[in-house]
Amino acid sequence: MSGWQAAPDGQLLVGGIAADRLAARAGSTPFFAYDRTAITHRVAEVRAALPSDVHLSYAVKANPMPAVLHHLAGLVDGFDVASAIELRHALDTGVPAEAVSFAGPGKRDGELRQAIAAGVLIELESESELDRVRRASDSLGIRARVALRVNPDFAVRGAGMRMGGGPQQFGIDSERVPEVLARLADDRFDFYGFHVFAGSQNLHAEAICQAQLRTVELVLELAKSEPGELRYLNLGGGFGIPYAGRDRPLELAAVGEHLESLLATLVRPQLPSARVVIELGRYLVGEAGVYLTRVVDRKESRGRTYLVVDGGLHHQLAASGNFGQAIRRNYPIAVANRFAALPTETVTVVGCLCTPLDLLGDQVSLPVAEVGDLIAIFQAGAYGLTASPNGFLSQSPAVELLV
Repeated sequence: MSGWQAAPDGQLLVGGIAADRLAARAGSTPFFAYDRTAITHRVAEVRAALPSDVHLSYAVKANPMPAVLHHLAGLVDGFDVASAIELRHALDTGVPAEAVSFAGPGKRDGELRQAIAAGVLIELESESELDRVRRASDSLGIRARVALRVNPDFAVRGAGMRMGGGPQQFGIDSERVPEVLARLADDRFDFYGFHVFAGSQNLHAEAICQAQLRTVELVLELAKSEPGELRYLNLGGGFGIPYAGRDRPLELAAVGEHLESLLATLVRPQLPSARVVIELGRYLVGEAGVYLTRVVDRKESRGRTYLVVDGGLHHQLAASGNFGQAIRRNYPIAVANRFAALPTETVTVVGCLCTPLDLLGDQVSLPVAEVGDLIAIFQAGAYGLTASPNGFLSQSPAVELLV
């Protein structure tokens, strides 16, 4: 809960607005609130830490709320999308198509046609996708802008979710890349370069630095088979945020310093035309969001106190521990309208769904909360609403606010 402040009356402030007033503005609970100032500050921190000539791209899947995208459009250098709908929302912000990349396995033929027609960079995930892009380019009479997403021959230590190394649905195995590059040497493709993203949610600067070094070494080797000059090098991101008390924030400065050294010694001398991209989603917006839900019941069961709220995993699956956690850990949680009060009891916070999986806070220390109080779950700015089963048990949708 670091960085969040309380109003004079002890309530949580989000974007300078007290929790109860924000609930009135939302019109109902539960709802998500994203602090635009916090997003702006985080982007500025990243800009200050990374080399000045590194391009910063936002991974739309982390939080695709249109208002968030419009805000970020003036702060980052581009967007990475993973569907045709995300593509449309990204282009609606006014970001030029040349600054948008489209990654992800299983792109449908219609999506590929849309991407080619829009002029965005398609990051090819397989050889069959290459064939489908060729056919779509032929039918449209448009030369497709493409890059190869590479599945490296190494994994990243400390990643919360591994997305490279070993067999993967993501990218083309690095050993097959030279053969694929030979197939790209025709006038149907405008080939730009490579994208290597080996893992996400990493809090270890040393592991991220090592992954970036190995990525650059791999790309330099692959570039020997490239038909032209490499113009695009997407190093991925994977920067993590702390979710539990034992987590320590990523040492961003150490990552930036190592990347500057890596660019100076290897990338700029050997790939002078490459636009180097760092692609971040969660790290830019995750800590700027809070999920607010109201207590509808308080009950005792065999010595345990339960707070039952009107929200749940159908909006915030990650906080329930059912989205990428091997071992469930509580997200930071508070009584929003008593944010400045000290904890005085241990309670379990559960959602309104008829399943034991709907657990938002297991045996957490909070001030005494009664029916009608607001519970705040933090670190909710990324992989919240759109990463959750919104239709489960036909509950009401959650409002999203950017304040």
